[in-house]
Amino acid sequence: MQGLTVLLCLGLLTASCRSQVLGAEQEPPNPDADNAAGAEEEEDSFYKVPVNKLAASVSNFGYNLYRQRSSQVPTANVLLSPFSIATALSALSLGAGERTDAIIDRALFYDLLDKAEVHSTYKGLLASLAVSTKGLKSASRLLMERKLRMKIGFVGELEKSYGFRPRVLTGNTRVDLQEANNWVQQQTNGKVTRFLREIPTGISILLLGAAYFKGKWVTRFDSRLTRPQVFHLDEDRTVSVPMMAGSNTLVKYGFDSELNCKIAQLPLEGSVSALFFLPQSVTQNMTLIEESLTSEFVHDINKQLKTVCVDLRMPRLKLASEVALAGTFQEMRLQALFETPDLSKITAKALKLSHVQHKAILEVNEEGVGSAPPSQAQTPCPSFHIDYHLDRPFLLVVQDDETGALLFIGKILDPRST
Repeated sequence: MQGLTVLLCLGLLTASCRSQVLGAEQEPPNPDADNAAGAEEEEDSFYKVPVNKLAASVSNFGYNLYRQRSSQVPTANVLLSPFSIATALSALSLGAGERTDAIIDRALFYDLLDKAEVHSTYKGLLASLAVSTKGLKSASRLLMERKLRMKIGFVGELEKSYGFRPRVLTGNTRVDLQEANNWVQQQTNGKVTRFLREIPTGISILLLGAAYFKGKWVTRFDSRLTRPQVFHLDEDRTVSVPMMAGSNTLVKYGFDSELNCKIAQLPLEGSVSALFFLPQSVTQNMTLIEESLTSEFVHDINKQLKTVCVDLRMPRLKLASEVALAGTFQEMRLQALFETPDLSKITAKALKLSHVQHKAILEVNEEGVGSAPPSQAQTPCPSFHIDYHLDRPFLLVVQDDETGALLFIGKILDPRST
């Protein structure tokens, strides 16, 4: 019973954050509620930093993208790196006229920001996430229809703020496929290969996002303790997977009574962290947890989790996902981009978004930068222990702690493959 004091540490957390989630879903928006939410946000100094505020907006797009994709495949794993997709979409907005720009702004939550500073701030965000210790390799690009003549101003602004030039297809499918795949492979230091299996037909604009993540734990796992253990796919089916283990492991932890899940945060090198949402019961239905996820909610969770000692078990993962997201975009009120958008800042020719391709690879293994830090080693574990065993479906969020940017998100129903 002593452990209940820890389990209740998030008792008030969801009540304060749930209203933000519900408010975001209501239409039409309530100006008074928006003003109150804005005032509340301004009280947190974290969001006074422009790059952090931008990261929150881009990440909220990412959570929406994830929710929509998850609803389309409720009984399958989902693995996304929303930041790579958001970067390409934000870059596309540089070529948009007013009405189309407004559509992209709403999707990326830019209507809450100073638009004049968005693209210059994005450049800073990209630079901060490109630090090698963060473990993220990401690539974003726009592939344009063959023989397109683009305006010099658009190409220059794109390269200035986002660090890449759009690629105009030659019409030679073999050459175009090789160039696209080689570019992604180069941008991700060889971690993402064969991004496209073929050049899709009917390309007007193909929005490309690819990412690889392999972080190093601040405290490494002992590989000698990794052994096959049972993972519950659902109430009736189990599989055996390599399970990493750590006894007397200090983690940031809490129990959310409204979501009925255990939450744990493990630190990674480079001020990155992995946040795990583990339902109390064996279930593949993550909807309640998924609907609660926003940048602000996750930020509040991180502040309120408590450091405790746990008996930790978690699968060793190497997951990959390849997915076409055009249909998902269209379900996110971005349908107009696929019809008759105003992209006149790119070219005088009529263009539209035709394809959205994404590939994400995630590795989670025992590697770490060292043994327990002195501050942890000197902290005695209490007489009781909390079990935190990721032996059933769970949700994983990888975020950059310095900016709050959502790097990866996954619904892991079966840790053997995506």
